[in-house]
Amino acid sequence: MSQVHCYTSITFSYLSRARVLSETLRAHHPDWTLWLCISDLEPADYKLDMVDHGFDHVLWLKDLRIDNRESWIFRHNIVEICTAVKGFFLEKIFDSGADIVLYIDPDIAIFNSLLPLVQRLQNANMILTPHLINPEEKSKYMWENERSSLLHGVYNLGFLGVRNSTEGRRFAAWWRERLQFFCFEIASEGIYTDQRWCDLVPAFFEGVEIVRDPGYNVASWNISSRPITFDHDGTLYAGDSLLRFYHFTKITDVGEAMIDRYSGSSTAIFEIVKWYQSRLKKYEDPIFSKYWAYGSYNDGTPIKYEHRVLYRKRPDLQEDYPNPFRANSYLKWIRENNLN
Repeated sequence: MSQVHCYTSITFSYLSRARVLSETLRAHHPDWTLWLCISDLEPADYKLDMVDHGFDHVLWLKDLRIDNRESWIFRHNIVEICTAVKGFFLEKIFDSGADIVLYIDPDIAIFNSLLPLVQRLQNANMILTPHLINPEEKSKYMWENERSSLLHGVYNLGFLGVRNSTEGRRFAAWWRERLQFFCFEIASEGIYTDQRWCDLVPAFFEGVEIVRDPGYNVASWNISSRPITFDHDGTLYAGDSLLRFYHFTKITDVGEAMIDRYSGSSTAIFEIVKWYQSRLKKYEDPIFSKYWAYGSYNDGTPIKYEHRVLYRKRPDLQEDYPNPFRANSYLKWIRENNLN
């Protein structure tokens, strides 16, 4: 049997989501090895309990060997940094002896076995799941969803499967390098974290399989063609396929509005959203609701995204302020130049 390892990437504000992921993944695959990758620092007087949280190993951003690490972290917002580390951690998990590695976003829940994906990876080097597997039938949905894929990426990088093969490792090294230097949310410039980069994967690498089964990586923007239903036994389906996993992106705001728009006559989707919200509530800790150690300067002043972008674009500032989190360095310069 292949050694299957799964990992997810979070800050502590997403710990409750990661716990639902581990809970649902363990229910179907108790023998798989789970890794939690954290781009954060533990709050004072808090100690992460790995056994309680359902993960076997934890990897920390602070332990990665990255030149000028504080400067590099500062250039990213919270979404960008949790994505930028995915290539680094994939290589580390390969080095631990994994045969197959699955990356799964923390806001995903598993509803049925993922063994068909593992079986695909016995021969394929990589597997990707597209955001959309059918053309939209309504023009307004085409504009919203097909155009969105053109802007933000064809494949939903909330999931990725890679085999520890020569080609899989070549991909991991390429991905790590691209994300290290160009993992930003700037769709207008052709980059949207890791998703636009992976549009190139089928052209650059051998053995890439595209999973078009509608039961994988279902999300609010694609349920118009993958309606969620229960059968008479209570089994969940997406279209005519078993629902394998659902991606509960932004389920507390934008995601719910999109579900209302695309759900059609389906009521099952609202039931699983209600279930997911109840699981989150069980694991939520109020100390993490808005917590991110890298979200403020060391004097507690919140870091504006514009400050990060300016620093990212100015090599001179990076040289002058190698640790921009210090309030008496880069923030002082910001204030002196009236850029608050």
